Amino acid sequence: MNLVVRPADPAADWPAIWPILEAVVRPGEAYAVDRDIDEARGRAYWFSPAHEVFVAEADGRILGSYYMRPNQGGGGAHVANCGYMTDPAAQGRGVARTMGLHSLEHARARGYRAMQFNIVVSTNVRAVRLWESLGFQTVGRLPGAFAHPRLGDVDALVMHQHL
Repeated sequence: MNLVVRPADPAADWPAIWPILEAVVRPGEAYAVDRDIDEARGRAYWFSPAHEVFVAEADGRILGSYYMRPNQGGGGAHVANCGYMTDPAAQGRGVARTMGLHSLEHARARGYRAMQFNIVVSTNVRAVRLWESLGFQTVGRLPGAFAHPRLGDVDALVMHQHL
């Protein structure tokens, strides 16, 4: 698969991003976003002015998207934060890994000195394994911080990496 990560075009790419966002968010198992989000709120969230948005595409088809932003303002602005979503039909094909590698490279190029994920759902084993394989360490565990629709309250991990 010839996967390319490029900056997203809000107008042209949103029609392909929305079904991915919806498919990831609706089950409520891996993302701390309102499961009932509608398309307008989804677009406002993903393309927030604070977000730099990218898409991963192969053969003209968008298979995933991620955003990057400062994790905090002021004294915390040197730490990047990202959100990633992969089309469920494309899972297991290296899309998330490619976006993760791209985001690390892009964060370094932007002058970020670290990257932190504030809520990685502990039961999202694929994501935890991916981030660990890319050099992230779990630096905190938030007991019961994520309300999983099937498993009840599960832990959320804070994952970090110095760049």
